[in-house]
Amino acid sequence: MNFIIVSGLSGSGKTIALQALEDSGHYCIDNLPAILLPEFAERLLRSDEKNVAIGLDARNRAFLVEVPTALERIEALGIRYRIIFLHADEAVLVKRFKETRRRHPMAGADTSLLEAIQRERELLEPLARAASFRVDTTRTTPHDLRNQVRDFVRGEETSGITLLFQSFGYKNGTPLDADFVFDVRCLPNPYWEQSLRHRSGLEKPVVDYMERHDEVHEMFGEVKKFLQTWLPRFEREDRTYVTVALGCTGGVHRSVYLINRLAAHFAGLGYKTQVRHRELK
Repeated sequence: MNFIIVSGLSGSGKTIALQALEDSGHYCIDNLPAILLPEFAERLLRSDEKNVAIGLDARNRAFLVEVPTALERIEALGIRYRIIFLHADEAVLVKRFKETRRRHPMAGADTSLLEAIQRERELLEPLARAASFRVDTTRTTPHDLRNQVRDFVRGEETSGITLLFQSFGYKNGTPLDADFVFDVRCLPNPYWEQSLRHRSGLEKPVVDYMERHDEVHEMFGEVKKFLQTWLPRFEREDRTYVTVALGCTGGVHRSVYLINRLAAHFAGLGYKTQVRHRELK
């Protein structure tokens, strides 16, 4: 059985994620009390449902203390589960709630919206730590989030680890959902070449520029060596999804070039790879 638990901060996109899973053929239930998870899972074993997704969040705060025990009981049934956890910057969550005029599930007469978000983050931290796939939706559109969830499901349906390679710009912040983050701002910058400034690392003139510099090849070799050394250890820990992020100043030239090169290399080694360029829209 493919059993997925979707959790995360209110306003981070859990409804969109569940809709994406439903579109992918999953039987979805939102806001199931954690205490009912094992009984529900046991009944599923006797049914024909093979792909199931459950929404679990702070609306269940009275039952959140039951989550560790419930997950242990699910494992005892022989059910393999995975957790998708969604989160976003506090300022963005505040803005989303104000725009939609929704009430935060943890807000009250003596609790501000920001305090409710912070309290919710604390309550859900055990689920965040146990997540197989964390998604920072701060700068993610609903369309992009649906694609990320579908990519995760496709990766889950085949054996072995899936590598997500992501480029980003430090000026827009470090991705919080990355397992490994490498800073490539020390490399020669095509931005200072006037003819390359408005191009990206996907284009041949920028690729040619990058490949003229020895330190670029040295950086590629070091990152490649590090990942080839440590990825097998993650596989032995039953990890199915690993995100590798490379950042430069703007996230358009150097990181894009190196991410594409790394993805091509590891795809050639037989790994399932996905590529995402955060700043290229």
